[in-house]
Amino acid sequence: MDSSPPIPVGEESSRNWLELPRDVTLTILMKLGAVETLDHAQFVCKLWYNLCKDPSMWTSIELDNIDYYATDSSRYEKMAQNAVDRSCGCLVSISIEHFATDHLLMYIADRSSGLKCLRFACCYSLSEISNAVKKLPLLEELELTLCSVTEEEIKAVGLSCPLIKTFKLNHQGSRDPYFANDKEAFYIAETMPRLRNLQIIGNGLTNSGLEALLNGCTYLESLDIRSCFHIDLSGDLGNRCVEQIKCLQRPYDPTDDYKFVTSTDYESDYDDYENDFDDADFLSDDEYYEFSEDSELTDTEGMFDYD
Repeated sequence: MDSSPPIPVGEESSRNWLELPRDVTLTILMKLGAVETLDHAQFVCKLWYNLCKDPSMWTSIELDNIDYYATDSSRYEKMAQNAVDRSCGCLVSISIEHFATDHLLMYIADRSSGLKCLRFACCYSLSEISNAVKKLPLLEELELTLCSVTEEEIKAVGLSCPLIKTFKLNHQGSRDPYFANDKEAFYIAETMPRLRNLQIIGNGLTNSGLEALLNGCTYLESLDIRSCFHIDLSGDLGNRCVEQIKCLQRPYDPTDDYKFVTSTDYESDYDDYENDFDDADFLSDDEYYEFSEDSELTDTEGMFDYD
């Protein structure tokens, strides 16, 4: 039986959380995401406002899983710039989904020469990867998932970032022979010999590209080639993969742990999600607009300023 004395009524509710030691409060605030910190936490009190400007709060920045489609993307870009500024050059890792632009990419690269981990997903307008990575010589991990990346940019990554150990270049795979292409695999094998982890979900490489990777990236420990439908692992190449790679994920292995669409062959994927919808998801145009007209909209223009 617990013999500790009972807490007097009202004492717990009247506890002053502002009296916590600075380092404890800082640790708590660091558990929040960038959006929660910039939108809410920093405005609680003057102490929290000052703590939220501490560079140690911003060595790692994650701007993922945000409601991007509900507002103007410029709001999130301004938020990301503000977070980078607060890091005071101490940024080590940053992850952004949906809204990254070339301007934001170069903004990060110009102010974060010590960056080790850079992750972009669903950022379709990037075209300055080659110029940005030249300013990030310490980069060890790079992810470009569902981003528009050329073979030359892949080559630039390998030549500019000699320390890179983890590379994720994920697409949406297709069984159509038209999309079979080994160029990306060849450039990776040629310029990234120190790779330990490679994830290329949905890539169009064939057995030739896979063999080039095994020959060029001899330190490779983890290889994820799920939804790479132009590879045949039934022969000697499959045996070599098993012998050389500690953690191998094959073309037809499950992708339950991967949150993005892995294939453009939508007909084959239909059964996986058709039961996730109810009748409300299939309103007619007339029903949709009738519903929309009854909805109340809130004008949030000018509410957020991160200058």
